Amino acid sequence: MKPKNTICLWFDKNAHEAARFYAVTFPDSKVTAVHEAPGDYPGGKKGDVLTVEFTVLGIPCLGLNGGPAFRHTEAFSFQIATENQEETDRYWDAIVGNGGMESQCGWCKDRWGLSWQITPRALTDALAAGGGEAKLRSIQLAVALSVQQQATE
Repeated sequence: MKPKNTICLWFDKNAHEAARFYAVTFPDSKVTAVHEAPGDYPGGKKGDVLTVEFTVLGIPCLGLNGGPAFRHTEAFSFQIATENQEETDRYWDAIVGNGGMESQCGWCKDRWGLSWQITPRALTDALAAGGGEAKLRSIQLAVALSVQQQATE
């Protein structure tokens, strides 16, 4: 059964490549369908991939090969909660090492321009835990990591 809500992500013409990368990088992720053009059309030909259905960590997505008119921005990102430094590094290295780029405060972009927040669960839990001192320390740590990252670029 199709989910009621699916995230639609616009790609130039490489949605299938991106979906395959996500499927091998993240658990509970897979490509579920590839829809090709049944015939030639303005700007494309029979057999071109038009859309790709896939999941990222269980979240249903549709990759739309819509051309270069729209680009991904930081206005949308996947936030991945990690359990430990090894998991954080594994996802970060996979994204950045596959043609992506580092950003700030645990954010990076994949080679297709999609933003990812690779965030230790301990940090988000501390930020959400109300109350002064722990929250302040968490924010200071996040800012310090951002400054440190900028200094090494």
